[in-house]
Amino acid sequence: MGSTSRHSSKTLLAIAIFKLFKGVVLLLVGIGALRLLHRDVGEVVSHWVNVLGVDPDNRIIHRLLSRALAVSPKQLREVSAGTFIYAGLLLTEGTGLWLRKKWAEYFTIITTAGLIPLELYEIHRHLTAVKIVVLLINVAIVIYLIGRVRRKD
Repeated sequence: MGSTSRHSSKTLLAIAIFKLFKGVVLLLVGIGALRLLHRDVGEVVSHWVNVLGVDPDNRIIHRLLSRALAVSPKQLREVSAGTFIYAGLLLTEGTGLWLRKKWAEYFTIITTAGLIPLELYEIHRHLTAVKIVVLLINVAIVIYLIGRVRRKD
């Protein structure tokens, strides 16, 4: 195996790990949303504010508490369903790339590129450094995988 081939395999595995990590995080978010279904969301958030010793009068914490109190069970179900679907997508991509399956490269190009407009919309709505970093990583992944697929075909 040549140096370029080894580098390519490491890059592919790094992408797989990134996708698997995001998938596991979303799976945990979905589970967390389901666990909140039969609980008082405001009480749970207030509990964590106290546990973490955060000032409840802080404007960011106050905004978080206000939003948490406004969340309905229907919204929690919708959030958990959406995160489970997206987690399944990411875990499928990550597993396929980890196993070096050709279909996973195409699948990841299509799904990742397809979500870039949504990421741009989210950045437009509320600009954060994390959103920009994730967008740049996803654009780099798409460009890398397109180049990889074109070289092999």
